[in-house]
Amino acid sequence: MKKVHLAYLCFMNLDLHGKKALVCGSSQGIGWATAQELAALGASIVLMARNEDKLKARVAELPSGEGQTHHYVSADFAHPEQVKAVAEALVEHHQIHILINNTGGPAAGPAHTADIQDYRMAFNQHLICNQILASTLIPGMKAAEYGRIVNVISTSVKQPLPNLGVSNTIRGAVANWSKTLANELGIFGITVNNVLPGATDTVRLQQIVDGKAAKTGASSESVKQSMADAVPSKRVGKPEEVAAAIAFLCSPSAAYINGINLPVDGGRTKCL
Repeated sequence: MKKVHLAYLCFMNLDLHGKKALVCGSSQGIGWATAQELAALGASIVLMARNEDKLKARVAELPSGEGQTHHYVSADFAHPEQVKAVAEALVEHHQIHILINNTGGPAAGPAHTADIQDYRMAFNQHLICNQILASTLIPGMKAAEYGRIVNVISTSVKQPLPNLGVSNTIRGAVANWSKTLANELGIFGITVNNVLPGATDTVRLQQIVDGKAAKTGASSESVKQSMADAVPSKRVGKPEEVAAAIAFLCSPSAAYINGINLPVDGGRTKCL
């Protein structure tokens, strides 16, 4: 067998010790799984969500190693001014290297029957709050010469999903905002990427399943099974599987991955 010289071996650097991450929507689901994954790689975590009681319990569950300290802040993405105040207070005491933008999706329904206020609310919760957080944290990332912004969006960015008109519209806007930021910030050692979960076993998915079941008269179990059947893997995803992709994009090894939309959907999305 041919010997491989050690000089030619390359090892992935996933070490996040010394980095601090703000993870939004992190009291449950994909956000919570992401916070756990980043902490396991050594990052200190700031959890962010609406429910302060849940956050208090969650922050105590995060793995802690040498030099890690975990915190939480409470804010409601339905109120951008509240998010702004919390973010500005946060950067007075913490330098954030990693931002995970993640919040619950808009209500289901066709685009043409959606109320204008539904669009305004979704725009605020997703694009405006993302912009508030990014613009507040980017100066610290520039100073550190290290920044990772990952937006948890949806596969609807590539292929609009039936009966999710408002979500399809706003998610597309977030994806284009993200690509623009990636082009602007790469020079500073900051990457901006989107992770696009497919059907993932979260509270949000269950809400969609139950809504479709109520509308069609089918059982929730059969609706969920039909979603799984549409995936080549023949199952829905786990939050931890999405979190693993997010964590890699936050690592030093992902420094040259910038401005992408990464589906984590078991192959369900039919387009490239």
